[in-house]
Amino acid sequence: MTVYNFRRESSVFIVHGGSRYFIRTTPEVSISQTFAEDSYTVKTLHDQTKMFDGTTITKANPASFSFGVYLTEEKDETIVKSLLTEYDTSSGEQLIKTFDLYIVSTESTFKLENCHIQNGDFSFDVGSPLTLDVSGQGEKLTRAGDSTFTVPGTVVSSSATYTPTTPVLDVEIGGTDVPNLVNATLSVQNNTNFKGHTTLQDSLSVTNKTNAMYPNGFILEDRSVSGNITQFLTSSNSTDFFDFSTNSNITLKTLLNSGTFFQAALTGCMFTKRIEVGEAFQSTFDFRLVSSPANLNTIITY
Repeated sequence: MTVYNFRRESSVFIVHGGSRYFIRTTPEVSISQTFAEDSYTVKTLHDQTKMFDGTTITKANPASFSFGVYLTEEKDETIVKSLLTEYDTSSGEQLIKTFDLYIVSTESTFKLENCHIQNGDFSFDVGSPLTLDVSGQGEKLTRAGDSTFTVPGTVVSSSATYTPTTPVLDVEIGGTDVPNLVNATLSVQNNTNFKGHTTLQDSLSVTNKTNAMYPNGFILEDRSVSGNITQFLTSSNSTDFFDFSTNSNITLKTLLNSGTFFQAALTGCMFTKRIEVGEAFQSTFDFRLVSSPANLNTIITY
């Protein structure tokens, strides 16, 4: 009987530092990799009948992945936030930490090797669960085995309960509370590029996917932390709907059980403020961190 692979019945694991983490994700999970094709003209001066280009395929493009997690009271998904924000300096370079990603489905187990997270988006929608959506790249996507394949690594135990949090949002700009909040977002971007992984000598020996050239190693070009904060435009703030700053401290936090659950304490931000016209008028701060903190993991916490 033919067995299909279904996303909703799949499990996601991260293997990092010899440890294996089971990640409870939102329904949106994706993995992909493609080969790079180079076409060339075969028509010649002496043979004008060859109208269709030839092709060569010798290398793979970087693999890609994306998934989302709810930020829960149990905090089992903390590893995802750490991989997004922490540096890896073990090689003497300032890089983003890498990991292997496994997706175990009803028929197959897929492995994405040496991944790193390029984008992480925190979403603070009033009345909706607090989420973190991440995407990034890896070196090679393979089928590690069938659904009984044992994912390597020492198991990091997961909580028996699973409790997403609905944020009570609290925002301060320059030490002053922002009232009448609608929502907020916070994005972390790690701008990376893979090192050159192709050589003429290797390309001449490529015959199929097993000996094709795959990406190998990346460099971190720069980083960015940005987002927006939206509030209703009311009698208390309508005289100040259009503004900017090149150096303001911004704190985004969510409250849970009378305490702080999530906090991003961003020292040294720029922002511009604009009006949005809808059924209810709104005002939005678009901000970006312009200072260079030594460790994002210590200023974005939960």
